[in-house]
Amino acid sequence: MDLAARENGQRAERWNKGIKIGEGTFANVYKGTEKATGRKVAIKKIKVGEMKDGLDMTALREVKFLQELHHPNIIALLDVFSVKQNVNLVLEFLDTDLEAVIRDKALIFQNADIKSWMAMSLRGLEYIHRHGVLHRDLKPNNLLISANGELKIADFGLAREFGDAGSKMTCQVITRWYRPPELLFGSRFYSTAVDMWSIGTIFVELILRVPFLAGETDIDQLKKTFHAMGTPTEQEWPGYTKLPDYHDVGAYPKNPWWNMISSIGKEGQDLARDMLKFDPLTRPSAKQALQHRFFSSYPRPTAPKALPKPLAELRPRELAPDETKGKPLLAPSGNGPMKRKAESPQAAGRNVARKLVFA
Repeated sequence: MDLAARENGQRAERWNKGIKIGEGTFANVYKGTEKATGRKVAIKKIKVGEMKDGLDMTALREVKFLQELHHPNIIALLDVFSVKQNVNLVLEFLDTDLEAVIRDKALIFQNADIKSWMAMSLRGLEYIHRHGVLHRDLKPNNLLISANGELKIADFGLAREFGDAGSKMTCQVITRWYRPPELLFGSRFYSTAVDMWSIGTIFVELILRVPFLAGETDIDQLKKTFHAMGTPTEQEWPGYTKLPDYHDVGAYPKNPWWNMISSIGKEGQDLARDMLKFDPLTRPSAKQALQHRFFSSYPRPTAPKALPKPLAELRPRELAPDETKGKPLLAPSGNGPMKRKAESPQAAGRNVARKLVFA
C-alpha cells in the first residue's frame, strides 16, 4: 500500500458514517460523527465512478473553495479523503437551513430576525467576494443554520473565481428563481452583482414567506420579474437590449412592488430596491449593503442563539446536480410541486485529473 492510500485510510477511519440526509445523482450526504470526540459532522460522498469523465469541475471547485475560504458564515471543511472511486468531504454538521425556516408556518419571526439572517448572509458573501469568488447558486436551502443559530453559506459547486474583467463565464448558473435578468438575457461577462440579486430575492422571500419570483421557464421568469417590477427602460438599464439572448417579453407598467414588503419598514424596502435594481452596475456590493441604514436602525438584529428554528430535523434534501435538472419539490402551500431549477455550467475540461492533492 502506498503512502497516499495509507493516509486516506487513516483519514477515513477517523469518521463514522450514519444515516443519509441528502442525495443527488453524483453525491450523497450522510450524518456522521468523529470517532474520537463524538462531534457530529456531515460527510458528502462524491461518486466519481458515476461521472462519465471522472471527477467533474463542480466537485473540484467545491473542494478548492472550501479549502481556501474560512469564515464564521461559511460552512467549514474539516477533512477530505478518498475511498475507491469516491471522494469524501467532511463538513461541519448544520441541522437546518433557511428554506426550512421560511416554510415552517409554525414559526413566527420578526423583522429583527430577518435582519439577523440577512446580516449573516451578507457577511459571508462579502468575505467570498473579497477573496475573488462568485458563489453563483445562492438560495434559501444553500444557507444552512447551525445549532447555535449561525447562518453559513454552503454548496460551492457552481462557484467561480473572478477578477479579470474580460473573463467570459456561463450564464447557465443560479437557480432560476434567484437568477438575475442579465443572466436570463445571456450575459457572459458579469460580477458580484449576480449574487446580490439572489440575496435580494431571498430577502423578499423571508418577508413574504413564499418565493418572490417563481418562473417555470427562463421566459416565464423574465415575464414574472417584469410583471412585478415593470419592464426596464434604456435609461434604467443602459444597453440591456444588446445582451446576447435578449428578446422582447412584453411591456409591463412600473409597479411600486416594494409596497408588498412594507412590513419590513422603509429602510428594509430601500435595501431590497437597491439589491434588485435591473442594472447590475447600480446594485450595491455586499459591503455597501452591510453599511445600509437598515442594519443600524431599530430593531437591532436578533442574536443568532435567539433566532427561531424548526423543531424537526432537516429532511433529506436534493443536491446539485439534481437541482440543475429541476426536480420538483413540494410547494410551500402544499398545492403541487415547485421547481428550483438551475443549469450547471458547461463542463469545459471535464477530463480533469482524478487525483487531488489536499492540503
